[in-house]
Amino acid sequence: MSEFAHLPYRPCVGVMLVNAAGLAFVGKRIDTQEGDFWQMPQGGIDPGEDIDAAAFRELAEETGVQPHHATLVARTRAELLYDLPPEKLGRLWGGKYRGQRQTWLLARFTGADGDIRLDAHHPPEFCEWKWIAPALLPELIVPFKRAVYEAVLAEFAPQI
Repeated sequence: MSEFAHLPYRPCVGVMLVNAAGLAFVGKRIDTQEGDFWQMPQGGIDPGEDIDAAAFRELAEETGVQPHHATLVARTRAELLYDLPPEKLGRLWGGKYRGQRQTWLLARFTGADGDIRLDAHHPPEFCEWKWIAPALLPELIVPFKRAVYEAVLAEFAPQI
C-alpha cells in the first residue's frame, strides 16, 4: 500500500434502494470474476456534479430506475472510505485512486419490478438483480467493501 498511500480517494455515491416491503436491491456485476458477490448501485461523482444528481444518474444507469420511481429518504452523515485490496491498486480507475470516499443515499422505490431495467445503460453493469433482506448486505458484497456496507446498514436501518 505504501507506494499508493499518496493517491486520493475517488469521490463516489451509492444508493440503498429499498422497496415497500423493506427489501434492498442488489445487482450482480457483470465484470466480477472472483466470486458470487452482489452490490448496491454506486458510481463516481463527476466534477461539479451534485451528490443527489449523481445518485439518481447512477441509479438510472445501473438499474433503469428513473427519478420519479425513487424517493430520497436519507443520506449518510459522513463519507465512508474504503481502500482497494493490493491486487487492485494501480489497476482500477487508471491507477489514479487508492479507494473510494462514498456518500450513501437511502431511497424508497415507488415503481414496479418491471421498471428495473439492467439494460438501460450500455454496457450494462449488472447481469442479475434481486431484492434481499438488508441484514444480508454485508455478506454479499466483496470483502474489501464489507465495513462500508455495515456502516450504511447501521445508519439507515431505523429508516428502512
